Amino acid sequence: MDEALAVFVGIDVSKDRLDVHLRPSGETFFVSRDGRGLDELTARLAACPVALVVIEATGGFETTVAAALAGAGLPLCVVNPRQIRDFARAMGRLAKTDALDAEVIALFAERIRPQARAVPAPEATRLAELVARRRQIIEMIGMEANRARRMPDKRLAKGLARHIAFLEKELSEIDRTIGDGIKNSPAWRETETLLKSVPGIGDVTARTLIAEVPELGSIDRQKLAALVGVAPMNRDSGMMRGHRTIVGGRTCVRNTLYMAALAAIRHNGVFKTFYERLTTRGRPKKVAIVAVIRKLLTTLNAIVRDNTPWRTQNP
Repeated sequence: MDEALAVFVGIDVSKDRLDVHLRPSGETFFVSRDGRGLDELTARLAACPVALVVIEATGGFETTVAAALAGAGLPLCVVNPRQIRDFARAMGRLAKTDALDAEVIALFAERIRPQARAVPAPEATRLAELVARRRQIIEMIGMEANRARRMPDKRLAKGLARHIAFLEKELSEIDRTIGDGIKNSPAWRETETLLKSVPGIGDVTARTLIAEVPELGSIDRQKLAALVGVAPMNRDSGMMRGHRTIVGGRTCVRNTLYMAALAAIRHNGVFKTFYERLTTRGRPKKVAIVAVIRKLLTTLNAIVRDNTPWRTQNP
């Protein structure tokens, strides 16, 4: 595409409408967030030499918009709203309206140029929603259990117990639904088998990775570590060298991998040796565990990429 003619599109998604801003022309318009509006949007953008369309992840409102744009063959990237907020603050854009938000998103697309990504298939989206709901139910069970332990009123305690039993039933049902979804997809079933071939990786970790990290096996280990949020970030300034820390990424995946890393340290000789070598050298235990997570993620990435199950001699 001719760089001089390239069009970068920012779309602010709300419940009822889509505000659109085009760069570098500055053209703006809005459409309704329904079938007719999406048809109008895709038709107008298809007539332009669009280099990239960027929209924010807005709690589900963006899903149908992303599907319509991807279906029209437009290069699309759905970004974390925090990236847009940080970009706006860096530019001194403090005012906020839907039209201004669309302009900032278009500027972000033009200047940052995030990589366009394929929209997940409906089955992958549903699996991700099920995994997210499973995580929410587990959190609710934990909160209710904490309340029950501190509840002196017996009648209220019984009510909490009934609610916990209901949530546990819901959890079992979701686990069955997720399992059926994996079994009914040959590709997912094969990936799950590959992931679970690694000692320490069970159903929850394998299914979380399938649902939340579709990039697994298709990108290099550095990008994957940054994506999940286990890549060490520099904190240097002048002569000062700060501690490297991890930040950002997909928190739910990192939390799941943390538990998997603890299991791997206990039950997998390769990762146990690696962990003990780090702690023997004086590395703090938490730092060593993060290193194990990174090594585990690298190993899983290679296993899926090469379509080869775990072997004891794997690095």
